[in-house]
Amino acid sequence: METTTLKLRGMSCASCANSIQDAINSLPGISKCIVNFGAEQAIVTYNPQITDLPTIQNAVEAAGYSAYPLQKQQILLGEDDKEKRYRQQELRQLTQKLTVGGIISSLLLIGSLPMMTGLNLPFIPAWLHNSWTQLILTTPVQFWCGYSFYINGWKAFKRHAATMDTLIALGTSAAYFYSVFATLLPNFFINQGLTPDVYYETAAIVITLILLGKLFENRAKGQTSDAIRKLVGLQAKTARLIRNGQEIDVPLEEVQIGDVILVRPGEKIPVDGEIISGTSTIDEAMITGESVPVKKYPGDEVIGVTINQTGSFQFKATRVGADTVLAQIVQLVQQAQGSKAPIQRLADQVTGWFVPAVIAISLLTFIIWFNFTGNFTLSLITTVGVLIIACPCALGLATPTSVMVGTGKGAENGILIKGAESLELAHKIQTIVLDKTGTITQGKPTVTDFITVNGTAASNEIKLLKLAGSLERNSEHPLAEAVVKYAQNQEIDLIDVRDFAAITGSGVQGLVDNHLVQIGTEKWMAELEINIQELQASKQRLEYLGKTVILMAIDGKIQGLMGIADAIKPTSPQTVKALQKMGLEVVMLTGDNSRTANTIAREVGIDRVFAEVRPDQKAATIQRLQTERKIVAMVGDGINDAPALAQADVGIAIGTGTDIAIAASDITLISGDLQGIITAIQLSRATIRNIQQNLFFAFIYNAVGIPIAAGILFPMFGWLLNPIIAGAAMAFSSVSVVTNALRLRNFQPKAII
Repeated sequence: METTTLKLRGMSCASCANSIQDAINSLPGISKCIVNFGAEQAIVTYNPQITDLPTIQNAVEAAGYSAYPLQKQQILLGEDDKEKRYRQQELRQLTQKLTVGGIISSLLLIGSLPMMTGLNLPFIPAWLHNSWTQLILTTPVQFWCGYSFYINGWKAFKRHAATMDTLIALGTSAAYFYSVFATLLPNFFINQGLTPDVYYETAAIVITLILLGKLFENRAKGQTSDAIRKLVGLQAKTARLIRNGQEIDVPLEEVQIGDVILVRPGEKIPVDGEIISGTSTIDEAMITGESVPVKKYPGDEVIGVTINQTGSFQFKATRVGADTVLAQIVQLVQQAQGSKAPIQRLADQVTGWFVPAVIAISLLTFIIWFNFTGNFTLSLITTVGVLIIACPCALGLATPTSVMVGTGKGAENGILIKGAESLELAHKIQTIVLDKTGTITQGKPTVTDFITVNGTAASNEIKLLKLAGSLERNSEHPLAEAVVKYAQNQEIDLIDVRDFAAITGSGVQGLVDNHLVQIGTEKWMAELEINIQELQASKQRLEYLGKTVILMAIDGKIQGLMGIADAIKPTSPQTVKALQKMGLEVVMLTGDNSRTANTIAREVGIDRVFAEVRPDQKAATIQRLQTERKIVAMVGDGINDAPALAQADVGIAIGTGTDIAIAASDITLISGDLQGIITAIQLSRATIRNIQQNLFFAFIYNAVGIPIAAGILFPMFGWLLNPIIAGAAMAFSSVSVVTNALRLRNFQPKAII
């Protein structure tokens, strides 16, 4: 199976999206097709041995629309030139038609005031309220400004469907051709005792107002993808390569894997890579959402578009073009924005029947009023009002616009949400299961305690740490790496070592600054006849807490010890507390021994612990929690977490973890900070609340507006909805839904106190 994303053109409402979806799904070999009206995209999964891309495109064209595939390289380039030109041309034509329609509609409205008010208004020229003048003025608005409504309505008719364009074409045509008939044959009405009134201004103003609504809607919809445009705009335009000892600036697209790139303070890192020389502090906020700059050393990874703050360094490019972290983020956000949330299914079902139902209601309205009153004009006005006020667009835009803004906002906060379903489900989570290693903890050995004999003075501590870090730099043991990192974080300059030796299973030794430095186990110190009594109590206390202890001797005398453990992330305790305050049950899951697991759990405030769980049992543990009728989220980072992430209702991967864990998850926290869980849940709740508001207004708008347009209030209050007002309400209903969705751009994570 292959999955492709098609950019769609020609859609005017949610019914169009349903038509395209039905056309594609009717093809053989199609596994799944999701058409998103808001994103103007179709995500199609198909079997290339049964059907191909041209066949899918032909099916879309046969339905009256057009489609072209989004190429992978467009992910980095953003909207391609072809699409930009199309959008610019569309907006230009819309603006031209709106200008012409606005001027003519204003003249028609002024000319119709005597008829509408029943007053003699001498300041209005007689020629302006002449029906023949109004016919001449209205015709270009009806057939040039409203051309797209006729064309799209005809396309829908040919495929036995009906869309919003059908309603507009029918409604305005009824008003226009009735007026033409009254202009050409006024005696027909006079002979029946009727006044040959004309409603040219109704047809023209309705078309103009709907075009105005479309212009606002298009501009507002364009803002829903601001997050992607901001991300794409972060890229550096060039990179400074080191080739043959020379520095040369090349365009970003010419950078290849393996190229060595120089980055100076204040510059953007052009592509992803690995530092080979130099150290620096890097601001990664635009990718991870983490505001605190990160210290980087040789061997550390750097991400393209992040900003180098302090030192210069050279790095080797490891990912370029569409394979960079930025490109993958943009691609995931695009896929999420094109997906559909389960809450949208109701709206889709309604829009499928909406237009035919409205046409039926309008015909019924005409028949009822004409039978009861015999008043053709009254019957026509109510019929036109029903056709014009009905708006399937608001229903079609209610969910996708909120999803587009919500997923984009997530990306801005370092949270990648793979689909609308995950975004919706996150607000229902009841139990959060946290993996210990790499999720609650750092996932690698870290020096947590450095204790010296008799509380040695700070200056001497720095000297001891300098000796320890310099010695351990020559070892490849994971514990040695922890010591070196600890020394580097204290900004200590390490020095060379002579006569270095590693004693397997015991420790390391060497001459550092003319001192014999030995670091290793208690057993080795005993073999060296080094007395550790002064530090025995501290050693036992750290070991009780589940930490690994290494001892340090200088020139044959014990001087200090280091407690090494998988340290808890600084934000873990407060995140757990915040989740619990949100009413969620927090559970820890680990393959570690019970003593260490319970120690960590106590420190972060977790009461329920599953310890000594083998990797193959983790998914079963999630399943067990699900049998308690809970919506369960799993948070993990390792390969062994992938089955559990897939089993959970919502899988949340730590972005600093393995690719397979990220692939198995529904949500990815790029920075690895657990506080991203809180932000993800808050964003989900805010998005669903926004969708519910949109759906409520869309349903209520049509539920109230259509009966009023049909004249339900006329018998009691003598109040009849003018088709012009109906057109204005219809035009701005979609705009109001999109505008409400855009409020999500103001979303900010709230601190849980």
